[in-house]
Amino acid sequence: MTLASGTKLGPYEILSPIGAGGMGEVYRARDTRLKREVAVKVLPTAFAADAERLKRFEQEAQAASALNHPNILSIYDLGTHEEAPYIVSELLEGETLRSRLAGGAFTPRKAIGHALQISQGLAAAHEKGIVHRDLKPENIFVTNDGRVKILDFGLARVTRPEGGSSTATNLPTITPGTEPGMVLGTLGYMSPEQVRGKVADARSDIFSFGAILYEMLSGKRAFHADTAADTISAILTKEPPDVSETNKRIPESLDRIVRHCLEKNPEARFHSASDVAFDLEAISGTPTQTAGAKVTEGRSAFRAPLWALVISAAAALLAGVLVGHAVSKPELPATKRLTFRKGRVRTARFAPDGQTILYTASWQGGPNELYSTRSDSTESRSLGLPGSMLAAVSSSGELAVLRNAMPSAGGGLTFEGTLARLPLAGGAPRDLLEGVQFADWAPDGDRLAVVRYVAGKNRLESPVGTVLYETPGWIESPRFSPSGDRIAFIDYPVVGDVTGGTIAFVDMRGRKTTLSRHFSGGSGPAWAPGGDEIWFTAEGSLHAITISGHERVLFQSVGEFSLHDVSHSGRSLVTRFFGRRETHGKAPGETTERDLSWLDVTLPIQISHDGKTVLLNEFGEGGGPEHGIYLRSTDGSLPVHIGDGSAFDLSPDGRSVMAIAHFGTPKQRLLLLPSGAGQSRELPTEALGYENGGFTPDGKQLVISGSRPGGAPRTYVQDLAGGPPRPITPEGFTQRVRDNFAVSSDGRILVRDRDSKPYIAFLRGGDPRPIPGVSPVEYMAGWAADGRLYVVQGSPLPARVSLIDPATGRREDWKQIQPADPAGVEDIDWFLATPEGTAYVYCFARGLTDLYLLTGVH
Repeated sequence: MTLASGTKLGPYEILSPIGAGGMGEVYRARDTRLKREVAVKVLPTAFAADAERLKRFEQEAQAASALNHPNILSIYDLGTHEEAPYIVSELLEGETLRSRLAGGAFTPRKAIGHALQISQGLAAAHEKGIVHRDLKPENIFVTNDGRVKILDFGLARVTRPEGGSSTATNLPTITPGTEPGMVLGTLGYMSPEQVRGKVADARSDIFSFGAILYEMLSGKRAFHADTAADTISAILTKEPPDVSETNKRIPESLDRIVRHCLEKNPEARFHSASDVAFDLEAISGTPTQTAGAKVTEGRSAFRAPLWALVISAAAALLAGVLVGHAVSKPELPATKRLTFRKGRVRTARFAPDGQTILYTASWQGGPNELYSTRSDSTESRSLGLPGSMLAAVSSSGELAVLRNAMPSAGGGLTFEGTLARLPLAGGAPRDLLEGVQFADWAPDGDRLAVVRYVAGKNRLESPVGTVLYETPGWIESPRFSPSGDRIAFIDYPVVGDVTGGTIAFVDMRGRKTTLSRHFSGGSGPAWAPGGDEIWFTAEGSLHAITISGHERVLFQSVGEFSLHDVSHSGRSLVTRFFGRRETHGKAPGETTERDLSWLDVTLPIQISHDGKTVLLNEFGEGGGPEHGIYLRSTDGSLPVHIGDGSAFDLSPDGRSVMAIAHFGTPKQRLLLLPSGAGQSRELPTEALGYENGGFTPDGKQLVISGSRPGGAPRTYVQDLAGGPPRPITPEGFTQRVRDNFAVSSDGRILVRDRDSKPYIAFLRGGDPRPIPGVSPVEYMAGWAADGRLYVVQGSPLPARVSLIDPATGRREDWKQIQPADPAGVEDIDWFLATPEGTAYVYCFARGLTDLYLLTGVH
């Protein structure tokens, strides 16, 4: 089917053809609703003739659309035109990796850059349970700005021949150069298990990825022969030449990654694409270094003056004489994964032997527990003590643990519990001190340093009771120096804020020295083996800083990782963190919940009164610098992007969204965005700093939490027809972030005073009225139809939702909630329900970590 320019496929107007292949024709089109250009692929009509096949195609397309990762082609929509199915996706400008490879091998730096993006896209898909099954250069697209996109995700299963047909008609697009009737362009990238007709899982994609990386580095296909039978034989029985033999600039560490991907036995391969990405990151800083030379990209190694080459040769010869002609290869950073279950690793330490590793983890949503493993093993054993966390290991092998650890009353992102000592060889713990957040053993294995919250401040003590340092902020991870005369720690000035941290140490007289600049998201610290440096992680890098303040970068990564310990030999324990904020909910009339998340940080802002629509904000990287605002049906249909900014509320009739553009900046603007057709409208802000807001029940006014310059926060009301905002509460009465700003049908508004105590304010004005019965750890989630309040205690899981009479404080348990998969989830921190309770949504942060051994860092 060929479509002429101007043809309409629903809201999509065809502009021009882009290309065609065995999987259909692709067109440039314009989305007339959202005023953007898109790509439309019209698939063969054979899809429509097979109902089961079409159903499978729709399911796959919906799964692929849910990925929404920067390195995966975004699917926007699907439909049919004259009985031919079509897919609508983002429009890319650039060319396929196959086209790029026509120019020969890539430089190692470029190959690693592309491979890293591919592996990150695969990791995101595999995390959702989606396996590509047809990864090849034709399905990798490189945009003009260097962004790599994986194409046709989830379509491989439904585009292979049905019933064992040998024809290639419905196979993925065949590129020029293949034999008629053969699919060598696909076959050359199949894993051994695929060739044998076995089930292909994520490790099969990793094999295909390895073949692509091999080709990028060598300029040659890893498995390619004159016939399909010979290609199959090569995949099953032969190893391609080491890529370092075909390209001398390839470091051996990169060659090892390729070989690990191309193992014939899937059990011997990388088990996850995230592990591949981590190893690629480890060498990304030195991709062109080899044992004998350094090659600078874009510059010939033979342009140096002759005298420089002579001096270099003489120096090399002299060095060979001095070391007895022995030339050693520099050790490049390498990682070994130590944990493989789904959950979160909290703390990790080396035992005195340097080979045994002890750590705290909560797996599959279970409690924190102590585990032991070895650096040469993939197995871990539990040490028991559920609910406990490892704090430190002494030089004699004694453990300091925090029993019954719970989120700290002293704030920060810490736990606190009862400090106890426990022999590693076995035995019962002996309790020492309550309310401890961190602890560390002195080198003599006798003294302890502790951090605890006392009289409104966090204190570092050693020995217990002797205060060396205290702060209204928070103190993280005190670590004794090897000589025992200093204690290093991270000093955060504001409780719960991970920005503005510094590396500091204090001596035994309480004299504090700040070493580093301010940074965000720090972890560690740990002393280097010689005691002359402190290692720590911050802002995606492993740093070292001397006690005189000289700082250097040891290792750079993409993403968030944390340092836990450094052994006497310089090996490190680090965790790699993968975080998402998810929204789940139940639609009216349904009995099961569904995942309503869209991008990486999905926050539900409001649910419609009928429970059929939820207003979402995307606050993460996927939402962009201004954040994205979406409306999504609670039945799981694809969301609609209605604008950028920070959404506050959905109007009672569902037609408008209250939002702030440039939130938190001097340029902020108060907007009304249409949920469908219509124009956005800007409202006067009156120099008011907005913090939260919502519509009144009649939809004619806005209730706003904010403050004027120099003033304290308070609650205002503003007419949509015009006029300035007017205060309806005294100063200091405003909203806490997690409380829902829904206004009841009789004009009651939920606010908090300066001490965060709950009150009811009134739309008509007057003194706010206190609400009895709400615990300080609970948040107010809105109004029920009978005038009671939904109140939520978010942790521990399952979260508890109650209904409270705001006049008497009388409480009734309503529901307990937690996601079906609680791994890495600790708190339900946002909950919304319809007044009748027929539908609800909730939000939580999921943090998953894996423990790694990092070697070769100096």
